[in-house]
Amino acid sequence: MTLLITVFAAVVATVKWYNRKDDSMRLGILVFMYWGASIMWLVDAIFEYAELGAEYFTPAAEDMLNDSFLGLAVVALGLVVWVVRLLILDPKGSVHAALTKQD
Repeated sequence: MTLLITVFAAVVATVKWYNRKDDSMRLGILVFMYWGASIMWLVDAIFEYAELGAEYFTPAAEDMLNDSFLGLAVVALGLVVWVVRLLILDPKGSVHAALTKQD
């Protein structure tokens, strides 16, 4: 499930990055993080399949639930890192304008 969730997030981020009008949102870093996580989970799946064999395809429900939570946590952490980086870089100057706004 972790592989499936991160690949789905990577594909969505890649499609959004590919169809962008401008690069002010810096989606490239999000795409690289998600594809990196997907490759990591793919390698993990290959080694786990080599160890378990056919049992790999019949996981317990509890294992699938744990893997789903882990996959969602990885996607959420990637979004948090991306948003923090976006707020620090502030490409449109929105944060700076909000902080220096005087009434």
